[in-house]
Amino acid sequence: MIRFSEMKYMRPDLQETASELKQITDRLQKAETYEEARAAFLAKDNLEKHVMTQKELAQIRHDIDTRDDFYNEEIRFWDASLPGLQEYLVQFSKAMLKTPFRSEFEKEFGTLMFVNAEIELKTFAPEIIEDMQEENRLVSAYEDLLASARVPFEGNTYTLSQMTPFKNDPDDERRRQAWIAEGQWYKDHQEQLDGYYDQLVKLRDRMGRRLGYDGYTQLGYYRMGRNCYDRNDVEKFRRAVQKYVVPAAAGVFCRQAERLGKEYPMSFADNQLEFRSGNPKPAGSADDIIAAGTKFYDELSPETSEFFHTMLDGELMNLLSTEGKRGGGYCTGIYDYEVPFIFANFNGTQGDVEVITHEAGHAFEAYVNRRRVPVSYIYPTMEACECHSMSMEFFAEQWAGDFFGEDARKYCYSHLAGALKFIPYGTMVDHFQHEVYAHPEMTPAERHACWKKLEGIYRPWMKLDGDIPVYGEGYGWQRQHHIYSVPFYYIDYCLAQTVALEFWAKIQDDMKAAWTQYMRYTEQGGSKVFTELLKGADLASPFEENTLKEICAKADAFLKNYDLSGIR
Repeated sequence: MIRFSEMKYMRPDLQETASELKQITDRLQKAETYEEARAAFLAKDNLEKHVMTQKELAQIRHDIDTRDDFYNEEIRFWDASLPGLQEYLVQFSKAMLKTPFRSEFEKEFGTLMFVNAEIELKTFAPEIIEDMQEENRLVSAYEDLLASARVPFEGNTYTLSQMTPFKNDPDDERRRQAWIAEGQWYKDHQEQLDGYYDQLVKLRDRMGRRLGYDGYTQLGYYRMGRNCYDRNDVEKFRRAVQKYVVPAAAGVFCRQAERLGKEYPMSFADNQLEFRSGNPKPAGSADDIIAAGTKFYDELSPETSEFFHTMLDGELMNLLSTEGKRGGGYCTGIYDYEVPFIFANFNGTQGDVEVITHEAGHAFEAYVNRRRVPVSYIYPTMEACECHSMSMEFFAEQWAGDFFGEDARKYCYSHLAGALKFIPYGTMVDHFQHEVYAHPEMTPAERHACWKKLEGIYRPWMKLDGDIPVYGEGYGWQRQHHIYSVPFYYIDYCLAQTVALEFWAKIQDDMKAAWTQYMRYTEQGGSKVFTELLKGADLASPFEENTLKEICAKADAFLKNYDLSGIR
């Protein structure tokens, strides 16, 4: 197989690509038989795969080293050029919606591509091309600013990712100072961070209004490909989170405060420490984690074994935190080669293991569905994708001893507790964005006040006393990439975490049956809308209030009765 280092990047001639798309659209419109229409459809799909491959190769290599001048220039090219290409893709979608062979297409490829085409048409008009280009530029500037961060601490400087172990340190004062140091970096760059976001909000609001919407929110939902639920369903989910998850998470934090000998509510720094002896840590080096991951996937199923060895042999994971590397982690596809790619920043915490499970959950789904046609059916919408990754984390718990050694019991407790803790935070991120885009005239100070108010609703365990810059002052939202880069994405994690907790409950009863059900969910790829994917695997919908109620009750009881004897 071709390794990642051997994959050739070549900037495509997008004028030529646009011309080719125009010709393919013309072929589709003039097709006299289904065979002719189908050939045009497949030609467009292959062309789209090739362009996406080159774009992703440029993005990955830029993210690995944001100081690389060549790939910096390529990202500027893609940011400026892709919005213009969108016009030709939209013309193809319009032709598909008008084709007299729709019934034949639906019989072979399903109805979803037509549903998504209708949504795609609602997200674009030539009048917003310049706005889309400027949006890309601002997002890249924000990401590059965070990638360039150097935080002074204990006589050295660290990237934001490299600060994470210090922020988890068992020593109270060292941990607090790490939070203060990182918070100060955000404080020192607050004017830039406020400026980027203020421009993005106003820009997106203008784009929404130019397309005929009352602001950005509806456009944001369409851009996320939401095709089976709306903001009313999300509001219903938020109410259930406040009713069931926040009290359960508050109980987890109360017991944590008792273990640490702290007063509830605790500071951000203290809430980060779960055990007085320290948070669970991987047993060994990055190579040891990968070896444990190999064992896990080898033993889980033949399909996962084949997948993970493909990732290893193809150099399809870049995992270590290095100078100049973009922060965070993600999985993406390199479509011409029919492989996924995992990007991450190992930093010596339990998150390193969760990369091998979470991002590889995405990658496994993509690998299983790598030959789907059209290419848009490889991945489902984002909330459905996150179900694969978050659920895979829970399947890995039976191999916790390989990943964590003597900290395995700590990890299993921490992982489940973390799921309950996360849902209120993720829901708060979404609620914040709904408020921001409903009131684009807000000043930066008003946005910070809005975030602080929501902290009190969704995270009453956080002490907002101003002791830690940015975080303790109630406006730590600026560290959350998704708020800047992909509006309205974050609720997808919360919906998926709910589904993953369903899998956790099933794993407790019958691991083998749970895995069979997981494969039923995964093998559908992106061929159906989220709610139909759930039905296809006999999973409950997170939009039903009873789903969160029952899951919270089971998880809360499990954590209250968890054997923590011998663990400080």
